[in-house]
Amino acid sequence: MAAGPSFPTVDTPAVLVDLDRAEANIDRFQRYCDEHGLKARPHIKTHKLPSLAKRQLQMGAVGITCQKISEALAMVEGGGIDDVLLTYNVLGAAKLKELQRLAARVRLTVVADSEPVVDGLASAFTDPAKPLPVLVECDTGAGRCGVTTPEAAAALAQHIDRQPGLTFQGLMTYPPKGDAAAAADWLARAKAACEAVGLTVTTITSGGSPDIWQAHRWKDIVTEYRPGTYVYFDRSLVDRGVCTWDDCALTVLTTVVSVPTEHRAIIDAGSKVLTSDLLGLDGHGHVLGRPDIVIDQLSEEHGRLVSQGPIGLRVGDRVRIVPNHACVVSNMLDHVVTVRGDRIDGPLPVAARGLVW
Repeated sequence: MAAGPSFPTVDTPAVLVDLDRAEANIDRFQRYCDEHGLKARPHIKTHKLPSLAKRQLQMGAVGITCQKISEALAMVEGGGIDDVLLTYNVLGAAKLKELQRLAARVRLTVVADSEPVVDGLASAFTDPAKPLPVLVECDTGAGRCGVTTPEAAAALAQHIDRQPGLTFQGLMTYPPKGDAAAAADWLARAKAACEAVGLTVTTITSGGSPDIWQAHRWKDIVTEYRPGTYVYFDRSLVDRGVCTWDDCALTVLTTVVSVPTEHRAIIDAGSKVLTSDLLGLDGHGHVLGRPDIVIDQLSEEHGRLVSQGPIGLRVGDRVRIVPNHACVVSNMLDHVVTVRGDRIDGPLPVAARGLVW
């Protein structure tokens, strides 16, 4: 991918979102799901924009995924969102009160991976006529949250089923990258364990953009898929062969503020804009049109670019960078600048930025 337009009227550092590319990514994944009989439930953590969530729903997604209640409320208040899966344990009276507020506005499903989480939900949702759907979160190898055995999944499902204001809906996982097959086998055993004790497993939801084009291989087990990063893609997914540079919709526009030596330049985007996540990669992003350059260091306001040969940059030059991890960059600035090709569409507030409760 070439360096692309430098948008001289845009002050830097700036996060650019090419809407043509983002919409193409949304449309491509939805066509894939439609072709293979999968339900799409994209995660808004990457874009955090109600307008793109609406696009995902318009193209056929069954709903959206959010991690935090405040994120979900930002999407709902943006309009047009009526089905939300919240994939994070909810604990504490204040959060449960906000969860009740969210449940009054949308079709809400939540997750739990322990009895204390279930008991908290049961204390807030007590109406058998309007039970709250709950999925058991399963650790299928990623080593984060989730029950660790299929038998534990069935036991927790029974505990959910005993609560008058809750209803057991199914299973949820975030699988280990590159091992979705093992995760699907784990989920199949958990489903069987739940059915053996008389429970119906309506939903089995998995996710992860690294395995996005392989999801159909497990559609006999997985009923819906929750990718997030696919809307923008990023350097980590190019490195995995999931996409190309031309699919990457989010870039960081920066200005060269210093060229101290023939082999080194400094840009005005540091860790406050470019993520410090390495994800096993060399450097902190890909400089479009300059594969010879490595972004080898970040401080808060400075990014250091180095090259084995002459770096060939001057003070005032602009470069565009595909970050290693787009999701984190979306949370860095209050606004993104939306573009379509070489045309500026306008600034857009990042509605769910900084919403962590």
